[in-house]
Amino acid sequence: MRRAVRKAQYVSRMCFCCGLENPAGLHAQFLETDTGEIVVAFTPQPPQQGYPGRLHGGLASALLDEAIGRAVSIADPDAWGVTVELAVRYRSPVPIGHPAFVVARIDRDRGRIFEGSGEIRLEDGTVAVSATGRYLRLPIARIAQGDIHAEWLPDPRPVPDYVDVPDGASREPRA
Repeated sequence: MRRAVRKAQYVSRMCFCCGLENPAGLHAQFLETDTGEIVVAFTPQPPQQGYPGRLHGGLASALLDEAIGRAVSIADPDAWGVTVELAVRYRSPVPIGHPAFVVARIDRDRGRIFEGSGEIRLEDGTVAVSATGRYLRLPIARIAQGDIHAEWLPDPRPVPDYVDVPDGASREPRA
């Protein structure tokens, strides 16, 4: 499904998921779409593997956690999500060297606490990993230490006009 990209969210210098200067990081670009979702298009690389040829499950979980927690800032740009609870279901391996897509959204917003869900979809539409979570809504100044303005910056990378995310609604997980 084609999603129009509204903007890229801020990135950090050293965050593991989005940090542009973190040599061990994933360098993820979190895109806000016209569907009210966060999308990250990525291709897992060999240093990110767990079992040979497969994305490490903890990295899949980290990407989903970050994307769901960031989804709240689409409607409330000053808000960030701090994880209270996260449940992850691993359905299929995420192969190294092949495109994958993180898609996350807010399902229920109760003010201070919000709930969200997300999935990692493979290029054929298979939902490989899914997650649901509860988050505490806080401003970044209450979460981070140090000079926030020196750490959080607009993403300098080009922002695509749209992102094509394979539809996984009718697909069965791979064995």
